[in-house]
Amino acid sequence: MELFELTKNNEDFIRKIKETDPDYFEKLKKGQTPEFFVIACSDSRVSPSVITQLPLGAMFIHRNIGNQVDANDESFTASLYYALVHLKVKKIVIKGHTDCGGVKAAWNGLEEIELVGWLEKIRVNLPVHDQNCPLTLDELAKENLLNQIINLKSHPVYKKYGQNIDILGALFHVESGELEWVTTPD
Repeated sequence: MELFELTKNNEDFIRKIKETDPDYFEKLKKGQTPEFFVIACSDSRVSPSVITQLPLGAMFIHRNIGNQVDANDESFTASLYYALVHLKVKKIVIKGHTDCGGVKAAWNGLEEIELVGWLEKIRVNLPVHDQNCPLTLDELAKENLLNQIINLKSHPVYKKYGQNIDILGALFHVESGELEWVTTPD
């Protein structure tokens, strides 16, 4: 895709929105009040706002490889704090996906120096690697997702500010487009 195409697509986006709501961007300028804080993978195929067709301003999103919740990740911690304290989100969604390259790389023991530290964060959320492990890559992605919910519940910022905020787990199926809810509110 060329830069020209990006610009043209943006112009089409603006035109379509202004056709239905001429003041849309002025409203956006006034601030955000998203209902959801979404923790998602960086994978280009799984954009949370695209797959749910929610408008701008509905989701505050933090993305990283393998949708990790890590108390030592300053970026994640700051995003969680901002979402809970300043934006007062109503729900937190942790969204994993099938065919996750981060989970696959962690499971297969990829050791590239630039990735190894992050992949270790994913690896500790997977079962002990065993050649006889019956889990598929997609089942491992679900296991990783469920462990991120546990990680979030023990995160110091969530424990202090998010105790009444629902945590939902969703697995996006890249092969079908389906969003599978693997957990529901407590």
